[in-house]
Amino acid sequence: MEAVLNAAVAVLDEAGGSALTFRTLAARLGTGVGTIYWYVQNKDELLDRATDHAIGGVLAAVEELPESDDPVADLRAMAVALFDAIVDRPWLSRYFMRNTDVQGNSLRLYDRLGRQTLRLDLTTRQRFHAVSAITGVVVGTAADLGMEIPQRLLDGEVDREAYLDQFAETWRQLDAEEFPFVQGIAEEFAGHDDREQFLAALDLTLAGLRLQAGA
Repeated sequence: MEAVLNAAVAVLDEAGGSALTFRTLAARLGTGVGTIYWYVQNKDELLDRATDHAIGGVLAAVEELPESDDPVADLRAMAVALFDAIVDRPWLSRYFMRNTDVQGNSLRLYDRLGRQTLRLDLTTRQRFHAVSAITGVVVGTAADLGMEIPQRLLDGEVDREAYLDQFAETWRQLDAEEFPFVQGIAEEFAGHDDREQFLAALDLTLAGLRLQAGA
């Protein structure tokens, strides 16, 4: 099973979920397709187990993080670790927590995030909403960053700065009365850093959590 999952993760890293087939996996392992069925029943199970296998590394890293006196700060460190993992492996965003009956590591990681809220003065519902919101910011933002890269960028016709500036230039030309916000942020958009933007969104969410918990 370890070899099967390592090979599946390698295929997913290289080409995403659409490229992972039993035939491709069998060829990589140098075996027959029938052998794969000894370990998983179908592609959905294979994707869930491969996801959980990859998340196992994130869980191990999170478990090694030192605990401080500030549960919100500890929650932030865990969230950033998960974000970085999904940015490195964009396919994780699609399958993370999809089937916790199979994804034991994913469920443990989710529980680790939630444990920090047990250290705060919150109701059970508030804890549930807090961890859901944080997970949404992490997975949603990482998934957005992992979207298919435009061919012009891949081909090197334009760099990222020039690509963004094309949109920013359009926004600069907008009527300031009709589009006051969009026209006003054109310069910020042109030079924005994706990770900085994620951290800002995470910190806004965590600031709300602090207020709710009276921390």
